[in-house]
Amino acid sequence: MSRALNRRTFLASSAAVTGAVVSGTAFAAPAAAHTATTSAAFTGSSGSSGRKPYLPDIDVRDAARRDPTEATLAEAAVLMSRRRLTSVTLVEAYLDRIAAFDSTYQAYAEVTGESALAAARKADRSGGRGGVLTGVPLCIKDNYFTRGVPTRCNSYIFEDFVPDYDATAVARLVSAGGIVLGKGQMGPLATTRATTPNGTVTTVNAWTPGNPSTDPGGSSTGPATATAGRLASSSIGTQTGGSIVQPSNRQNLTGLKPTMGRVSAHGVIPLSYTRDHPGPLARDAMDAALMLAVMAGPDPQDPRTLGLPELPDLVRAATPVVSRGKVKLRRATRIGVPADFLGSATEVRTAFLDKLDSISGVTLVDITYPADWGLLTGTFNDARLSERTEPFRYWLREDPAKFGVSLLSWLQGLMLSGDEWITAQRAKNHLLREVLDGVMDRCDVLLQTGPVPFDILGLPEIAFPVGFTAGIPAGVILGGQPYEEDRLLEIAAAYQAVTDWHTRRPADPASAPAGRTAQRMAVARPRITAEEAAAQSA
Repeated sequence: MSRALNRRTFLASSAAVTGAVVSGTAFAAPAAAHTATTSAAFTGSSGSSGRKPYLPDIDVRDAARRDPTEATLAEAAVLMSRRRLTSVTLVEAYLDRIAAFDSTYQAYAEVTGESALAAARKADRSGGRGGVLTGVPLCIKDNYFTRGVPTRCNSYIFEDFVPDYDATAVARLVSAGGIVLGKGQMGPLATTRATTPNGTVTTVNAWTPGNPSTDPGGSSTGPATATAGRLASSSIGTQTGGSIVQPSNRQNLTGLKPTMGRVSAHGVIPLSYTRDHPGPLARDAMDAALMLAVMAGPDPQDPRTLGLPELPDLVRAATPVVSRGKVKLRRATRIGVPADFLGSATEVRTAFLDKLDSISGVTLVDITYPADWGLLTGTFNDARLSERTEPFRYWLREDPAKFGVSLLSWLQGLMLSGDEWITAQRAKNHLLREVLDGVMDRCDVLLQTGPVPFDILGLPEIAFPVGFTAGIPAGVILGGQPYEEDRLLEIAAAYQAVTDWHTRRPADPASAPAGRTAQRMAVARPRITAEEAAAQSA
């Protein structure tokens, strides 16, 4: 489909999303979330992307053959399809690592080991006749509904909530053969890095497990740590203000936030109806492509997903093109480099640009932001606060203490007036014109120094690793045109074909000598204040 038609579709869809909020068709959280009862907004869903995902023809690394938890999702799936690995072996290996190390990582809010092993045995009996993810263990962020498994959203509000059906994205992963290994810990109500509801830090960065103060990224902290620490093959999170790309950058992962509407948010406890994006946190571009290919597609239960362009062949996009021994882009691509891109992690980012520029088909283009960029992406970004408040007014009236450390941002949403919200929507439309008619008119994709502008607009982003700074992973964020997730994957895959940052794994922490609970109590964890939580809030 042409870019012009993609743009018209995107503009129409963006207007429809805002209209849905105004007309009241957004998520309505159940007033009795402490039971398994759900509101009329939560019903079954079905759909598909229209293009059946398929496994790539890849060479499996020796490290992946020796240790199945080292394998990427694609490598594990290929090994199982070739009868070189069983799902039971793979699931058991991950459960062994969870037992040994998750008392330190605290990546999981809930581990579903017995049901995962039962699903693995079923996958092995299927003889490879399942979907593209058959037998692959996954970590699911704990704001996705999972049938019969607690979905707490790391909140007192949902502490006893057990859904009676799966979120659309989860249902599609399971339908494709994926196995839910457990629910990933997250920031309280998806606001900050993972803490307890009262603010005590839980999940650590897999690269510095002995230092809880190192930021692991949020709010999809647990899914990121589970994938980076080899406690799951891959994972899914949600992004409203960087919650997929930032933990991916900080933990050496490849995270893909699709265009608004590519993946249904039905069955996901919301933070912002116009900005919530479900997507994968994976080990490389191919894994992200496979996950998104399964998750994407229209869903009658989420109007944001309807009437969109067909999903491109993401597996093909994530397959590097090699000509005469050299990697090249599938399509010539202008990559915009903002003036402030080298303002931080300068040495790592300079080396990244040099390597990127050496790939055939890449043209680096200097980009200058418009004068009002900071105002449009800063001050007016507060409009998101009223969107998170609206579905939770019941609890704000009944028991504000249930919001724990994140209460201030919900109160801030109550204080935003209607005229301020409308002004912010006008500012959003202006920002959209600045991006599509200005910045993106001079490039095909844009390197970013932060995720917020493309989160506000619902445009796609990919994050991938480019090196290390003081032993901590460093990554970049690349933003794209509407519905051009394939072009983002092409660039990430080409870069990963000529570098090995994405193959590096953190060292294991020391195994816990005592039980999980005792070890958790023994590890001193800092606590963030309500003011800090509000300042960090997505």
